[in-house]
Amino acid sequence: MIATYGHGTENDFVLVFDPKDEQSITTAQTAAICNRESGIGADGLIRIIKRDEKWFMDYRNADGSLAEMCGNGIRVMARYLVERGHVPEGIFGINTRDGMKHLRVPMVGDISVNMGKVSDEEIAITAANNGHIWNGYNINVGNPHAVVFVDDIAQVGALDDAPIVRPKDTYPEGVNVEFVQITGDNEVTMRVFERGSGETRSCGTGTCAVALAASLHTKQRLPAHWIINPPGGRLEVSIDGHSNATLIGPAVLVKDVDISEFLLA
Repeated sequence: MIATYGHGTENDFVLVFDPKDEQSITTAQTAAICNRESGIGADGLIRIIKRDEKWFMDYRNADGSLAEMCGNGIRVMARYLVERGHVPEGIFGINTRDGMKHLRVPMVGDISVNMGKVSDEEIAITAANNGHIWNGYNINVGNPHAVVFVDDIAQVGALDDAPIVRPKDTYPEGVNVEFVQITGDNEVTMRVFERGSGETRSCGTGTCAVALAASLHTKQRLPAHWIINPPGGRLEVSIDGHSNATLIGPAVLVKDVDISEFLLA
């Protein structure tokens, strides 16, 4: 089976075009495909399917677990649909486990996606790594995020294992953790540890969580606009007065890949 490898600010994915929803890919097969040592290597897998005549993003983390939404992944999926001629350029919707998301997709250039409401759960959390503990914000973007602010991003150290987040029972299904350094007026640098994937080069929902948390942290009123710099590139997030976020950034298809051998197990 031929799939496609692509990325959004180096947050990378394997895309399987399966509009009739005929190809079942197991948790173990997904993990094998995404394995960077013995597989194709990716932060997640996206099956592009149709449900009720609407495009649906069936997204899996690198370990094969299901995820509600992926802001970089949905842009890469949208790029695939337009570049491969399945949808004309312009505005269209893609359904996800977190509901319908609408995107503006030109033939070339950055893609914008309406990510929906970003909410502060108003529960104080802490995240610990590399001998440091930081206070932070519990932010919901359809999936859970713990956002903490650091004086220097170098303090975070290696993110080989999941940071320790407290209170422990706040995130029974795990959490994405963002470490953020404010570097200028409405501009930040971030690193992220994604549940089910480990440290990634970027995280779309994470940047939206960071934008709201940074607005709260700097005591800014909404609407707000932030430039977010994860290791993989540059993204922009606008949050309106009702806490609805729009994510703007690139999406690139790199190459087609054969995943047949990973579907035999």
